[in-house]
Amino acid sequence: MSGYHGYPGHQQQPPPQPQPPRFGGMPPPPGGGGSGMPPPPGQTGGQGFGRPPPPNQYQQNQGQQQMPPPPGQGRGMPPPPNMSSGPFGGPSRPGPPGPSGPPQPPAPSQQRQPPPPGQFLQPPAPSQMQQQRPPAPGMNQLQQGMGNMSLGGSGGIPGGMPGPPKPFGAGPPPPGAPRMFQPPPPGGQQLPPPQQQSIAGPPPPGQPPGPPQPPAGAAFYPQQQPHPSQPPSQMSNGHRPDGGAPGMMPGAPGMSSAPGMAPGAPGMSSSPEYFQENIDYSIKVPSRILRLTSQYIPASATLANSTKVPLGAVIRPLAPMSENDEEEEDVKVVQPGAAGIVRCKRCRTYINAFVTWLETGRRWRCNICAQLNECPAPYFCHLDEEGRRRDRDQRPELSDGIVEFIAPSEYMVRPPQPPSYFFVIDVSATSVKSGMLKSVAAAISTSLDDLPGAPRTQVGFLTYDESVHYYSLKSGLANPQMLVVADLVELFVPAPDDLLVNLQESREVVDIFLQNLPSMFENNNNEAACLGPALKAAFTVTKHIGGKMCVFQSVLPTLGDGALTPRENNQIMGTPDEVKLLRPSVNWYKDTAIEFSRAQISVDMFLFPRAYIDVASLSELPKVTAGTLHTYPGFNHEVDGPRFESELSRALTQTTAFEAVMRIRCTRGMRINNFYGNFFVRGTDLLALPNCTSDSVFAFDLVHDEPNVTSSVVTVQSALLYTSSEGERRIRVVTQAIPVSTVGSEVIQSVDSDTVAALLAKQALDISMKSNLDNARVKLQQVCADLIRASKEGDKPRTVSGYAAPPMQQHHQSDDENKPIPENLKLLPLYTLGLMKNVAFRGGTDVHPDERVHAMHRLLNMSVTDSKHFVYPRMFSLHDMCASAGLPSNSEPSSEDDEIVAGPDRIELPRVLNLTIDRLTSDGIFLLDNGVDMYLWVGRSSDPALLNSLFGTNSLEGIDMSQVKLFTSGNDFASRLN
Repeated sequence: MSGYHGYPGHQQQPPPQPQPPRFGGMPPPPGGGGSGMPPPPGQTGGQGFGRPPPPNQYQQNQGQQQMPPPPGQGRGMPPPPNMSSGPFGGPSRPGPPGPSGPPQPPAPSQQRQPPPPGQFLQPPAPSQMQQQRPPAPGMNQLQQGMGNMSLGGSGGIPGGMPGPPKPFGAGPPPPGAPRMFQPPPPGGQQLPPPQQQSIAGPPPPGQPPGPPQPPAGAAFYPQQQPHPSQPPSQMSNGHRPDGGAPGMMPGAPGMSSAPGMAPGAPGMSSSPEYFQENIDYSIKVPSRILRLTSQYIPASATLANSTKVPLGAVIRPLAPMSENDEEEEDVKVVQPGAAGIVRCKRCRTYINAFVTWLETGRRWRCNICAQLNECPAPYFCHLDEEGRRRDRDQRPELSDGIVEFIAPSEYMVRPPQPPSYFFVIDVSATSVKSGMLKSVAAAISTSLDDLPGAPRTQVGFLTYDESVHYYSLKSGLANPQMLVVADLVELFVPAPDDLLVNLQESREVVDIFLQNLPSMFENNNNEAACLGPALKAAFTVTKHIGGKMCVFQSVLPTLGDGALTPRENNQIMGTPDEVKLLRPSVNWYKDTAIEFSRAQISVDMFLFPRAYIDVASLSELPKVTAGTLHTYPGFNHEVDGPRFESELSRALTQTTAFEAVMRIRCTRGMRINNFYGNFFVRGTDLLALPNCTSDSVFAFDLVHDEPNVTSSVVTVQSALLYTSSEGERRIRVVTQAIPVSTVGSEVIQSVDSDTVAALLAKQALDISMKSNLDNARVKLQQVCADLIRASKEGDKPRTVSGYAAPPMQQHHQSDDENKPIPENLKLLPLYTLGLMKNVAFRGGTDVHPDERVHAMHRLLNMSVTDSKHFVYPRMFSLHDMCASAGLPSNSEPSSEDDEIVAGPDRIELPRVLNLTIDRLTSDGIFLLDNGVDMYLWVGRSSDPALLNSLFGTNSLEGIDMSQVKLFTSGNDFASRLN
């Protein structure tokens, strides 16, 4: 099954800590402050009732948002000079913003502190009193110290919120009587009450006030909000569940926020505020681009630990459109207007469909860091009755999960460079004899017309054995000129201007070179190859422009820089020390790859080993430069040539992004922990990708950075900045909103087992390189077992204030074990077993180190679907396939066609069987496909007519299989199989 058996010998700040309660350390009442009576409006719990600061501390520059009233207001203290008395003797709401700006609260250092424990201020006059919430349990002594002050709330809004002011001593309204609210001040400009003055600010002058607010404590208790897992129709109606204005956060006494600061930030109240976002969950990123392991995020780190779900995602930024889904739309391109590309001023998040618009569209809150941002005037648009922009359907960035911006000049370090393709070819005797040179020349020649970027495309060639050979391909030459440099130490580049040429101008010279390449080195007897010096020479030629470099190597490099020595050791294979053979033996290739990455050069490496070639060391080049690795052990031009030429042609002609960088962001409270794939990390989270193709795949882990997630939704956004083959700088932004759940079973039921298996494979690969293969296999088995066990246990009793509700009935562990596995997780144990038996992870001594490293690189860069087929291949039954199999399908395209049809012509596939021994029969013919290799299994008693159609013989007994060829035409059965 493998050609290797022919080898000889075979980051973030912690959340603020809760402040201890003041006034003697008594617990606060439900939804209230810490002194037995609610704190003054706009004042955080625990602050005192001192006199108000001077009036000049309430004014800020014009244009800032209006904040809650200053401390002391409404508690029997005289109103500030710029305040007027209300109709019941208490201070009324502040008037509209004056010329100097709306009122602002004093700085924390200037706020009054509470009186010492046991001492209280003089009670206010009856005419200045307002109704208070009911006392919390254990507050009798404090109430007695208050004298005759009424703390009752019988006439208030249910839940303890103070009702409207009324004369002191008035009894509660009769049952069923309408509730009376304080009339607006003269002039009709009524501002929201302190509880409604949230981060959104007041409505503009002249607009009616919002509806009354819910109890003040509602914002502190997530369980009082509608569950985030409700259908989008219940959460996206544009109105907050608490009755507030659309797009505004629930307010809470004592949790006022400074402009641009989100609740929970340093310097704010320590009580977490729960954001109930107005999210349209119908906006989805296509699964071909982004797939999440779970459709819900646990609301706390504790819940995430109990569910055992590995949170993360697999992203394929440039995935092509599905060939089988005609309803899928291509990515929309946006040309920024006068406002430019709108981004958050703090975290630089791109504007997207999940931000919250405030103040009739003048400001928007970032869904990543909660920063308030001003909307540029050219980008302004009014909001509808649901708090959403009226032009959202005309702006793809506000209505789609994926969009592509045309980047302005400030996103360019240098002008876009033309696409460049440079080929570094080993011409040693081994390469000539195996036919590799012939296949390379044929594949490149057939791909020249389809190279991206015409007519700007540039190409160049370099060959090497014991010396380095340059080729001048200047237009106008009758034949290419070969320049040989034998000094590998003092290497220099002759005629540097003629080595990388425009393909369109020098096409005739290039065609002549490719035609003569196989015969130029027919008599070459040099067995050695100086790969290191050849790479340095190629770097010198292409470093000013970057691009793609294709390297073709057949033997172990033993000359010059980067020379390697054979280190194959059969005695340590199958032991924990085997990992030493899977790690690079030298750092030269990694250091060189970093220099290549900085010069925007990506390396695609094609290896054709006939003996040990140390793939572990050579693979550092494509891994760091975002390239690809292909190996063809025991390469034979007749057998392996078509496959190699097809893969090389695809690598050259597929959609490619040049000079790319990518960054992934997520909502505060979560963080990206690890990245998986081929890239080089600049700083902490910027992925440098000299090339990013339609096959490039990356994955990342998502972990809790804070004990609790303070929002009802977590947003993940990736941004890929790149240069297209047409020379246009673009930014592809992918944004996905993920609801937060407080129910563990809901999180588990939303798990995508295919994505979990793909992410687990990439995690295990990382563990195997850092420790050993045994630990990687243990990791796979442990995660699968823990997740299945957690799914059977169900939701555990909730714990409130340190006490857990007793279970309704006693159940034993055996009861959980007898429960069935949830439907969405039934295949996870099968995928895990397939991973443990895969070439990348399985134990034993039969896997060659080069073969294992290649399988690891393949698996690391596979999409979810390809990874599933690689670890759990598809087996097709050929001997009994229906008459329509192998022909274009007549069914309507759908998103589920990937398993039943294939290719742009939608060829119908044969029946797929489970991978069990019972499915194999002696009279059957089966095809096994893992996405990389195909195996044809022929039973001894197979139908002679079918064998004759496929192989031209009625029996395979006693036939040399190396001479057998599979027919692809000539009869109906062979044509349909092809």
